[in-house]
Amino acid sequence: QVQVVESGGGFVQPGGSLRLSCVASGSISTLYYTGWFRQDPGKMRELVAGIDGSGRIEYVDSTKGRFTISRDKTKNTVVLQMNSLTPEDTATYFCNIRGTEVGGLPFNSWGQGTQVTVSS
Repeated sequence: QVQVVESGGGFVQPGGSLRLSCVASGSISTLYYTGWFRQDPGKMRELVAGIDGSGRIEYVDSTKGRFTISRDKTKNTVVLQMNSLTPEDTATYFCNIRGTEVGGLPFNSWGQGTQVTVSS
């Protein structure tokens, strides 16, 4: 079973920066998709940024120009650099990693979430 662990959340003032990291562990053969999602209580979980199997990157409009997603397939890690944070970015952030395990079994694993709070 592939497990995903996030780190790097916290409290920051508006205009500040945070860096979220995510690492997947287990019998991983191939990574296809790596992404970050966020969710406020009572709201739907939404995509923040993602990288597909071909390396194509997408961002939700509200984060374009402020957030940068990157990944290292050799280390099974994905990082979200968040700059110019606003209170609207406050949410629980979840890492999502999809691929195949050794033996060919596909997986779609989520982390436990890390809280990001932006407030003055």
